[in-house]
Amino acid sequence: MRILDSHLHLWDPAILEYPWLEGPLRARFAETELAAAVGAVDGERAFVFVQADCAEHQTLDEVEWVASLAERVGVRGIVAGARLDRGAESVEHLDAVAQHPLVVGVRHLLQGEPAGLAGSAEFRAGAAALAERRLTFDACVRGAAQLRDVIALATDVPDLRIVLDHLGKPVVGTATEAAVPSTEWMDALTALATHPQVFCKLSGLPAEAGGTWSARQMEPFFDVALDAFGAGRLMVGSDWPVSAVGASGVGDDALDATMISSWTDAVASWAASRELDVDAIMWRNGAGFYGLD
Repeated sequence: MRILDSHLHLWDPAILEYPWLEGPLRARFAETELAAAVGAVDGERAFVFVQADCAEHQTLDEVEWVASLAERVGVRGIVAGARLDRGAESVEHLDAVAQHPLVVGVRHLLQGEPAGLAGSAEFRAGAAALAERRLTFDACVRGAAQLRDVIALATDVPDLRIVLDHLGKPVVGTATEAAVPSTEWMDALTALATHPQVFCKLSGLPAEAGGTWSARQMEPFFDVALDAFGAGRLMVGSDWPVSAVGASGVGDDALDATMISSWTDAVASWAASRELDVDAIMWRNGAGFYGLD
């Protein structure tokens, strides 16, 4: 089975600054560590790197560093860091990142921003500039309230191709105390999916589980996403190494070395059980969205 992992992070605190890193994540996660998690790179596995929230002034340096590793680790595309609310400064930055051949999109991390930022005139102008450059936008938000900001963005900038990271980070509970999908989250996700240019990543939920997760626990959330987006707009993503912390019951201070394989197996098994096109969810949808065909 071939796998295009649409959500990989790499970082090295000795090279770039990451103010948010702490605990077991404050370590190097690059070529050697990824090889330990997935084995040797081959044609059956590839990755899209998503910006890891380094210091803002180093976002172009991050692109160059990841590009230097890309061939060895199987990175086919880069989602660069970019703020979209800085007017001419944002446009200048987008022009710079767009010149790099591996950059396929950008992410302005919204989950920690004030509510409504994505609705500001400045942000909309940046989003329109992004669409003009044929770059995609990764929307990382938390919960139904911020999902509504993404709905408004999709409405106001219909030419912008958007992918929702981590299903909008719903409350999923744990393997032993699983949560059920909330009505508010389901309604917001369904409303977002009415915009045909919006896709959704099956990613990041182990991190939301806060320590333990199971494939069975995640299936109701996958089913909601399937009902909303259809099988043609879903793509797998591991969110490694963030989702490897505390995953599968190994504890908050440890990293689960098997997390990538266990997550991709869970997604593939779910897709097969629903008689979906497994290769589409595990490879083709992500490749098409990011222009990696």
